[in-house]
Amino acid sequence: MITATPSAEVDQPLGDAVDADFVRRFAQAHENAGFDKALVGYFSNGAEGAVVSSFIAAATQRLGILLAYRPGVIAPPLAARQLATLDQFSNGRLALNVISGGSDTDQQRDGDWLDHDQRYARTDEYLHALKAIWTAAGPVDHQGEFYRFKGALPNVRPRQKPHIPIYFSGSSPAALEVAARHADTYMLWGEPLADFSEHVRHLQRLAQAQGRNPRISVSFRPIVADSEEAAWRRAAEILERIRANRERQGLPVHGHTPDNAGSQRLLAAAQRGEVLDERLWTGVARLTGAQWNSTALVGTPEQVAKALGRYWQAGASTFLIRGFDPLDDAEAYGRGLIPAIREQIAALQPRLTG
Repeated sequence: MITATPSAEVDQPLGDAVDADFVRRFAQAHENAGFDKALVGYFSNGAEGAVVSSFIAAATQRLGILLAYRPGVIAPPLAARQLATLDQFSNGRLALNVISGGSDTDQQRDGDWLDHDQRYARTDEYLHALKAIWTAAGPVDHQGEFYRFKGALPNVRPRQKPHIPIYFSGSSPAALEVAARHADTYMLWGEPLADFSEHVRHLQRLAQAQGRNPRISVSFRPIVADSEEAAWRRAAEILERIRANRERQGLPVHGHTPDNAGSQRLLAAAQRGEVLDERLWTGVARLTGAQWNSTALVGTPEQVAKALGRYWQAGASTFLIRGFDPLDDAEAYGRGLIPAIREQIAALQPRLTG
C-alpha cells in the first residue's frame, strides 16, 4: 500500500499530506521488490488517490495500481472517463478497489449522508453505470434511484477489456450481494483460516447464483525476521510503538466498537486470542478496534509463506501484504518474503493439479 506521505497506524498524516519524493521512492521500492500491484487508499484527510495513482504510473514501468475509489463522490459519466484515462496512461495497469464506506462520520467529511445500506445500493447502481459506459457501442442513457444521465459518451475507453478489474470488500449482507454481482476479486482481511474458509464459501455461493466466480484476496501485515524469536520480539515492539502513537494522537486504546461489519468480524476473532492458527497475531487489531487491515503473520519468511499457502489452498488467489514500517518492509519483503511465497505456491500447485 502506497501512501502519499510517511505514516502508519495513526488517524492523521504526520507533517505534510503530500510528499512527492517519498511517493516516487515508495512506488519504485514496490516495483523493485516484485509486487504485482500496490494499493492506493482513499482518505478523506489525505491526498486524492487518482492523482497519486497517475504519479505512481509515471514513476514506474510495470507496477500495477489498485486504486481505492468511493462511489458517489464523482458522477458515473465523469468517473468512467477519469478511470479509463488513467488506465490508458498507465498502459492497462489500473484496478479499482471499490469502497462503499463503513463509517458515517468519514463519509460525511466528503458530503455523503446516505446510510450504510443506501451506500451499497448506490454502489450497485454506480458499477452498473460504469460498466455500461466502458463497454457501450454508443451513447448511454441511465435513470436509476441515485443517478440520471442522458447520452453519456463512451469515447474514452479503458485499455483493459472488457473493463477495468473490480476489487470489492465488505462483509455485511448488503455488501456481499453487491460483491456477488460485481467483484472480479473479493477482498478479505486476515481472519483465522476456518473463518476465512467459511466466508469464502458463502461469497462463492452468492456469486455462483449470479453465474460468477470471483477471485479471492486476503490481507495481512507480515512481521518477518531471520528467526521466529526475533519476529515475535519485533511484534511486541511494534505494538508498543502503536500504543504510544495512539496515546499521543488522543485516539482510543482498546474498547472501541467499529462501525463496519469487516472490522467487527476481525475484532471478534481477535477477542478469541492474541495468537491464532500458530502465527496469526491479533495484537494490533485488539489495540485499535480492528478499524482496518491489522492482523499479522509472524515468523521467518518461510514460515509466513507456509501460512499464506494454507490460505491459498482454502481459496485465496492473491495476497495483499504491507508492513508496519511500510517502506522498509516493502523492501524487506522483496528480499525474502515474496520469493518465499512464490516458491511455496509453486510447491503446492502440482499437488492440486497433478
